[in-house]
Amino acid sequence: MKNLSAVFKYSVCFALVLNSALAADLTANLPVRLSEVKAGDRPLELQGTPVQLMQQAPDFKVADQAFKAVKLRDFSGKTVLLSVVPSIDTGVCSIQTKKFNEQVVSLPKDVVLLTISTDLPFAQKRFCQKEQVDKLQVLSDAVWGDFGSNYGLRIKDMGILTRAVLIIDAKGTLVYQQLVPLLSQEPDYQAALNKLKEITKT
Repeated sequence: MKNLSAVFKYSVCFALVLNSALAADLTANLPVRLSEVKAGDRPLELQGTPVQLMQQAPDFKVADQAFKAVKLRDFSGKTVLLSVVPSIDTGVCSIQTKKFNEQVVSLPKDVVLLTISTDLPFAQKRFCQKEQVDKLQVLSDAVWGDFGSNYGLRIKDMGILTRAVLIIDAKGTLVYQQLVPLLSQEPDYQAALNKLKEITKT
């Protein structure tokens, strides 16, 4: 039984390495732009196609904690807030995720909150269990790199997402986008929540 467990573990590790290599290859030819987002004093280059406000939000595919594909279209007809963080188990990202997790109970039932990072699903699951993050979905862009590419939020040469908050209304239109100007800074929670209340009329 131990041998089978070891084989399974190595198989999963090999698959993750392969997926990471494929994702890196897929992002190699993405458009790049110099952004206003900074890490310290250094402006960051973002990869992917930037999204436009008041336009249809592009679909994306990310992985849940069981490596099952989750797509934006799965939440059709609902308002979706996307909390995007570079790495879930770091100080500011942890605070951001827990703060939005606390907000879920006060929101209408047809509002969905998702946190997306490039951490592996294993790490996300461990974080959520440890920090009791159980009211929103924490999803991984590490497997396919689809979200960062489709929304222009992947940081070139770092392999992580820049910090952001986006809101997509029930019609699938991107109605709010906040790119946090400093990677080490928390987002403006109240501005995002005010917009959410405005479009859901709560």
